[in-house]
Amino acid sequence: MIGCLCIHGFTGAPYEVEPLALHLQEVTDWEIQMVTLPGHGEELVLKGVFYQEWIEHAEQAIEKLLSKCEKVYVIGFSMGGLIASYLSTKYPVEKLVLLSAAVYYVNPKRLFADIGGMIRDTFRGKLKENDLFLRYKKKIKNTPFSATMEFRKLVQYVRPLLQKIQVPVLIVQGEVDGIVPVKSAFYLYEKIPSPQKELMFLPGSHHHVCHGCDFEDLVKKVDEFLIGESGNL
Repeated sequence: MIGCLCIHGFTGAPYEVEPLALHLQEVTDWEIQMVTLPGHGEELVLKGVFYQEWIEHAEQAIEKLLSKCEKVYVIGFSMGGLIASYLSTKYPVEKLVLLSAAVYYVNPKRLFADIGGMIRDTFRGKLKENDLFLRYKKKIKNTPFSATMEFRKLVQYVRPLLQKIQVPVLIVQGEVDGIVPVKSAFYLYEKIPSPQKELMFLPGSHHHVCHGCDFEDLVKKVDEFLIGESGNL
């Protein structure tokens, strides 16, 4: 059996990777697992939570998958991409998919463009219909500074480990991501020494690539990368 672990991002929840996870459930007979990291989920309770707890939770999940699966793939979104990268250096991960992986954080140019869109929608009386506003309003309100610092600690912890990744890796980045800049994907591609690595850009996608307009292209590429040789379509 093949197992696939899907890890969401900072201040997020499984919904961030759910469309891709559900697709894989539909087209394979794999064991698909989505985790909810400590302090995360529909209600954010991040105060007093340390980055080591996020890593340990993911480790428990992959150890459980490895106990019953012959092969395990890991898909990580944003901060989850960093955790997935870490797991691939410690556990026998077969393949790694990094979605909007947050080696760098906040793309000022795109962020200002997104804010500009929110301002325009405010004047039009349509702010409550703005997807980005709705997505980040609650996160900003419920994210303590200490949690942001733990995220930054995680980034610093994982960066040196990128040089140890030898498994096949697919790096996916939205070109209009207002949170993680495009240079993050280039950094990953440069630092990861894996002999099999691919870099894919999604021209119309913001940060949440599993909910973006290029999702069909993303699915096609992930299928090709993960399922192509396994014959489980």
